Amino acid sequence: MENTVKITAAEVNKLRKATGAGMMDCKKALVEAGGDFDKAIEVLRKKGQKVAEKRADRDSSEGAAVAKVNADNTSGVAIVLGCETDFVGKNENFVKLAHDLADAALNHNTKEEFLAADFGGMTVAEKLIEQTGVIGEKLDITAFEKLDAPFVGQYVHINKIAAIVGLSAKVDNADVLVKDIAMQVASMGATTLSYKDFDPAYVASETEARIAVIEKDNIELGRLGKTLKNVPKYISMAQLTPEALAEAEEAAKAELKAEGKPEQIWDRILPGKMERFISDNTTLDQEQCLLDQKFIKDEKKTVAEYVKTYGDVEVIGFKRATVG
Repeated sequence: MENTVKITAAEVNKLRKATGAGMMDCKKALVEAGGDFDKAIEVLRKKGQKVAEKRADRDSSEGAAVAKVNADNTSGVAIVLGCETDFVGKNENFVKLAHDLADAALNHNTKEEFLAADFGGMTVAEKLIEQTGVIGEKLDITAFEKLDAPFVGQYVHINKIAAIVGLSAKVDNADVLVKDIAMQVASMGATTLSYKDFDPAYVASETEARIAVIEKDNIELGRLGKTLKNVPKYISMAQLTPEALAEAEEAAKAELKAEGKPEQIWDRILPGKMERFISDNTTLDQEQCLLDQKFIKDEKKTVAEYVKTYGDVEVIGFKRATVG
């Protein structure tokens, strides 16, 4: 009669805690491994590899976004642990795994370095394969962003968007400032710090494209007898040279004169007109440049103006990681 290994409930529970696999899968793995714990982990890993191979062409478009900052607020990381369905992405154990991985990610500078790093006796890449077998969906690190600065903070929006922000110095209430800016990054999706970062060729091509879209819309609006959209001459502060601003001011004065406004009150009206001109002709900055965006908690200020209220400090970098 064939001798069979007796597997105890305690052994099954130990393997379940180590791998996250179901009780029956753990028992089967221990039986196959002859009761050897390490071999049972290898059995489960091989199962994960088979599942991963079958699901290699699947899209990990759901998941959980997590941001972590180290103890002295000088380094932060934002990652996305991707999966196939929103159901898994919201699972408590899956979200915990994402947090555990983000804690480990703090010690690494690149995604490649992180995937090769040790995670509970196996590499992060191997852990993802193991958990693919446990969960039955393709798992992947779909985003990895790292940021170092004198003071780093983070904000996560419902496990779908993670943002980290770096400040030039630790000032009074830096934690409040950095969280507010990270919330801005998560909400408004800036791609760069300032209009000064734009390539002139990009601004030129984007201007042409945006004007073409507005002009096309105006043809349809005109046909319907509706108010036409303003066609801007510019879309970024990068284009508003002193000459361009002087020309706009002269145009505003000519408009006031044509309206019959007394010249002695122009000084009271011109600032508002110029402010509107700049707002109408910097739409690219307002969409893509963090410091030039309207601050979400007080739209009377730009983000740059809000940062100035904290004294001698600047935003020197930011990163954003999103699910999907």
